[in-house]
Amino acid sequence: MMSRQRKIIHIDMDAFFASVEQRDRPELRGHPVVVGGQPDRRGVVAACSYEARQFGIHSAMPSSRAYRLCPKAVFVPPRIDVYRQVSEKIHAIFWRYGSDVEPLSLDEAYIDVTHSEQLKGSATRIAQAIKQDIQTETKLTASAGVSYNKFLAKIASDMDKPDGLYVITPEQGPDFVARLPIGQFYGVGPATEAKMQKLGITNGEDLRALNKTEVKAYFGKVGEHYYHISRGIDHRPVRSTRVRKSLGKETTFNEDVHDTHVLMEHIKDLAEKVFQRLEDKGLLAKTVTLKVKYSDFQQVTRAMSSELMISELSRMQSMLAELLLRTQAAEKAVRLVGVTASGLVNKADADTKKQLEINLDING
Repeated sequence: MMSRQRKIIHIDMDAFFASVEQRDRPELRGHPVVVGGQPDRRGVVAACSYEARQFGIHSAMPSSRAYRLCPKAVFVPPRIDVYRQVSEKIHAIFWRYGSDVEPLSLDEAYIDVTHSEQLKGSATRIAQAIKQDIQTETKLTASAGVSYNKFLAKIASDMDKPDGLYVITPEQGPDFVARLPIGQFYGVGPATEAKMQKLGITNGEDLRALNKTEVKAYFGKVGEHYYHISRGIDHRPVRSTRVRKSLGKETTFNEDVHDTHVLMEHIKDLAEKVFQRLEDKGLLAKTVTLKVKYSDFQQVTRAMSSELMISELSRMQSMLAELLLRTQAAEKAVRLVGVTASGLVNKADADTKKQLEINLDING
């Protein structure tokens, strides 16, 4: 059985710190904004707006130089607590769509949507939905890169900034990398770029011309990584830095459903998929939630928690059957149903706790 083609999205907020400042202070919109130290206090630029970038200003530049490049720039001190709060909202949006989310910083992250069935499993449409949710809920814009691995998704998100969406398909990957200037390879810094230039390596095609032994001889351990990415290959997984709080799936019907028996079959199917994802990740749930959207777009949720962790699919399905009875599905047509499992714990932790409780009962 062939493994499913991976679908990775990289989201990068556009001029994040400066955009938050322009959002919160409308008088700054359209003006060059520099977030960082004041130019007369030996500060540095933490971030800047696109208007400021037109003057050659960039992050890590001394504020005094930024001032010389653009005396009309507005210098504002960073508000890290505010940026962190906005970042939390944005990352919560990522978790609505991805099975794994790997933050790189406050303003960017990888999202694995390989197993998502939202928007018919289209990574491009999911990326559009994420961008729209960010715009609606934070009034900020983000750029998205969509591809089949992390390396290409990261590069893609830079291709159409700001407010961009760029897709690199598996068929396009090798040729895209071949044409890519070596300085645009994510992970190739200025020193390595200079070394590659001396070796006559100016783009991906040049790097691909080296065999694995040669590239490792020139660049050491990281050489193997260069060897693979020059061919559009990157097997690194998206690594979540937290255990997610919930996991769910939903489906929108092509035609409204009136029959509760038909609805229940769809709900059982969603439950099976959710339960399988829990199994794959070694997780157990304590609560299950049923989401129902009627034909008039009214939406309701009904939830039920179990005293014990839900360890069997049949138990989850029977809970959902009870929850369906608490809706108006028998009286109103339904256009969407969703199933979410929450109160998640690692199965290994639950097994250890259960064994401890058994030992206490025996020894007590």
